[in-house]
Amino acid sequence: MKILFVHQNFPGQFLHLAPELQGRGHECLALTDGENRREAPIPVLRYRHEAPAPDPQATRLGRNFTQMSDRGVSVARAALQLRDQRGYRPDVIVGHSGWGETLFLKEVWPEAKLLIYAEFYYRGVGQDVGFDPEFDRRGFDGVMIAQGRAAHLGQALLHADAGLSPTEWQASTYPPPLRRMIEVIHDGVDTDAVAPDPSARFELPDGRVLRADEEVLTFVNRNLEPYRGYHIFLRALPEVLAARPEAQVVLVGGDGVSYGPAPAEGSWKQQFVREVGSRLDLSRVHFVGRVPYDRFKALMQVSRAHAYLTYPFVLSWSLLEAMSAGALVVGSRTAPVEELIEDGRNGLLVDFFDGPGWSRTLIRALAEPERMMPLRAAARATIRDRYDLRRICLPRLVDWVERHGPR
Repeated sequence: MKILFVHQNFPGQFLHLAPELQGRGHECLALTDGENRREAPIPVLRYRHEAPAPDPQATRLGRNFTQMSDRGVSVARAALQLRDQRGYRPDVIVGHSGWGETLFLKEVWPEAKLLIYAEFYYRGVGQDVGFDPEFDRRGFDGVMIAQGRAAHLGQALLHADAGLSPTEWQASTYPPPLRRMIEVIHDGVDTDAVAPDPSARFELPDGRVLRADEEVLTFVNRNLEPYRGYHIFLRALPEVLAARPEAQVVLVGGDGVSYGPAPAEGSWKQQFVREVGSRLDLSRVHFVGRVPYDRFKALMQVSRAHAYLTYPFVLSWSLLEAMSAGALVVGSRTAPVEELIEDGRNGLLVDFFDGPGWSRTLIRALAEPERMMPLRAAARATIRDRYDLRRICLPRLVDWVERHGPR
């Protein structure tokens, strides 16, 4: 088959799927944003997207749809050039619906099967919006804005032939008529590459080396922000450090904003360091920014306790990889996390907003490494048994694409 992947940040979720399909003899091509310079495992073409920012007064609740549909237009025009100038006609299109790129591709290639990565469907209530009242005070306006953000997601799936979600909970965010179009298959974790390693080492910026037999507490996210519980974690740290004088804390993440509102000034990282910094021994709290994948993996291998918090939202790859590396995860008792972690069996769960509970649980996790070993082993077994890339997820993903192609 001719298979076209569409993702503004390719390879994204298709990192393993695209080369696997190409290796099976399919002719694979990717279409991505012209600014994306990530290394790709298959041939890539780039589209140009230069749309003016919509006027908030003119578009109001339609501003998000305007932005997403503008990108969809850019992709559709690039697709027309592919069709008319090169004679390119894919049998299957696999695209992420999050940025509007797939909205008009059926108008260019109506005969192609359009498969959508349906990652998350925004709602006004019951999910991330309004979950944390400290940062969401917009009231009913916020509810309407959030529901408006779902317009392009619903349209993308309605015009597709099938959808794919990585977790049951993320699939459940879609309305029932759309949920019936979605199959749940996770992107997968390479459990052979991400495995426990007692000899692992992680070097801090000051040259100190952390090892697997030390008290290392970790926190990892793309950016340090409230959506991923950075504020809850940092507020719990003073008691943890006071109770565990040998503990070293490593936080991975940038200063930007991936989800939710930006702070009034500076960064969320700076704001909460100012709030609790006077009560922290900052010589034992290490902000290392974003790190290469090998460094992240080594950090999970030396971690004695790994804190993972999230609003009811998209689940991070880092959680599954931490579990695969054998880290003890202390997670927030929120829907996406509870799909993976059962409290006391393969990890520990704490109510997202229970600051004292976070301090107590993290202290216990650091203080009782031998007692926590069965939980760490069970965490890795969970990933191997349900989310292993080579044995489980990738074969299912390949089957999903090939099954929807032409007979």
